[in-house]
Amino acid sequence: MYLIAECGINGNGSEELAKLMIRHAHEAGFDAVKFQKRSLEQCYTKEFLDSPRESPWGKTQRAQKEALEFSRLQYTLIDAYCKELGVAWSASAWDLDSQEFIHSFNVPFNKVASPMLGNWPLLRKIASERKRTFISTGMSTLAEIDEVVALFRKADCPFELMHCNSTYPMPEDQANLNCIPMLRDRYGCEVGYSGHETCLTKVCVAAVALGASSIERHITLERAMYGSDQAASIETHHLRDFVETVRAIPAILGTGIKDVTESEWPARKKLRVEVA
Repeated sequence: MYLIAECGINGNGSEELAKLMIRHAHEAGFDAVKFQKRSLEQCYTKEFLDSPRESPWGKTQRAQKEALEFSRLQYTLIDAYCKELGVAWSASAWDLDSQEFIHSFNVPFNKVASPMLGNWPLLRKIASERKRTFISTGMSTLAEIDEVVALFRKADCPFELMHCNSTYPMPEDQANLNCIPMLRDRYGCEVGYSGHETCLTKVCVAAVALGASSIERHITLERAMYGSDQAASIETHHLRDFVETVRAIPAILGTGIKDVTESEWPARKKLRVEVA
């Protein structure tokens, strides 16, 4: 099972805060950390960027969003730090320039965020790289997922779907985790889970029990920090417990083969009643 710690934009533009999240995730046992990358002028209109929004960095959407984006220098420092620790990293791109930017770091995998399932130039670009790709399926119909899967298969790009409900935070009763085996059966591929719930482990434990091959969870240093994703994230001091719990589930589930286990034989010999 592959565990991805979604740092996203929770570093609030600070590579030092990002490094703290990376270190905590690595020490807890995550396989990878992930960020988000946007070219603001491609993703948003000038009218939207100039519209009002109060934030610690100013009074417009532009000021807020520019502050959250890491520069090339910051990503270079993040890349070096991940290599030093031996943890993989990537970022979900929201536009073509951002995908080119991420590609320049030779990251080990790509990630398609749920809102991008309708961005066909971006999807074609990612698929053309033929790099392992995690595809979140929030906000999408089966017909739309059919088309994306067909694109990646035609491009011979290895992929894994991730069941997702794109609500921030997501109420637990909307997780609909039975979609995990449904998607696996429909597409004949591995299916993971990308979660935005507030609880620590309940939903992810159930996802692993249903066969999720990967788990992606937002993480944060503190939920009270500024940011739209903080409330749907796991605080870093809980990460070790989270990893230990979800990684234990496959062993707990076992093989499904019913027989007398080796550890049961002493009890059987002592307690078993045989009456003909």
